[in-house]
Amino acid sequence: MTTKNAILGLWAQASIHAGAGSSVDGVDLPIQREGHSAWPCVFGSSVKGALRTKTEDKLGKNNPSIAYVFGPDSTGDNASEHAGALLVSDAKLLLLPVRSLTSHFKWVTCPALLQRLQRDVIRLGLGLKINDDVAPQKSEAVVAKTHDTDLFLEEYRFTTRAQNLTALIEVINQLTDIAIEDLTEQLVIVHNDQFSYLAKYATPVTPHIAIDNDSKTVKPGALWYEETLPPETILYFALSAHRSRAKDSDISAEAILNCITQDLFGASPYLQLGGNETVGMGWCKVTVVEA
Repeated sequence: MTTKNAILGLWAQASIHAGAGSSVDGVDLPIQREGHSAWPCVFGSSVKGALRTKTEDKLGKNNPSIAYVFGPDSTGDNASEHAGALLVSDAKLLLLPVRSLTSHFKWVTCPALLQRLQRDVIRLGLGLKINDDVAPQKSEAVVAKTHDTDLFLEEYRFTTRAQNLTALIEVINQLTDIAIEDLTEQLVIVHNDQFSYLAKYATPVTPHIAIDNDSKTVKPGALWYEETLPPETILYFALSAHRSRAKDSDISAEAILNCITQDLFGASPYLQLGGNETVGMGWCKVTVVEA
């Protein structure tokens, strides 16, 4: 079966809260995380739902092509007739914006994330090649531009080591449209263990309250803490398209993929992910990279 693939970069323009229910560690509303690494992510079901919502807003909820791409409405009578022809992966973390005590914020990543990206682009047949020889020590931060002083990320102090990261920067530029000059200045690669700490504890946790309209005081019990991914976070997800699985349709895999990569994001390269849309959260700029 012929498959058409693409990878879509997500550049967060606002905070993202893709919720994971509740937790027992003091954060009432945590974000979604991978089970084995605890790295932040957005599950594929959430990404697919956001894509379907944007498509329905553009074409109308009853447009028949929506069922060919995403599958029939799960609440309808024909939900089990066929599956959708579009495969959507989790949105995986690539760069985490981290506060720096000595400079502008930094886009931080680690070798494990870069190796995973390289495996993904090989699997999708995209032909991108990134730096896979970066191996910082626990006290090191690999940067693309020489720093005169040590680098502080949150409360951690790192000695900097400059390395040629041109290939990686060019790939990230293709995935996000972030200027090469900005990536050269702000990209930092740290040890996997150090990144795991930052990914767990450097995400914002914000208190929320509800006000009683009559007394103008906080409603009893109406205090909760919500975790988010900060603006400037960089994620990516994969799309794989098959020929339509509906019996009455012979839409090609290429046409299925084009419904998203060209028709959906051609004029408006933005996607809203997660909750709290009515307060401006979840908006990402989308960049499409195809084979």
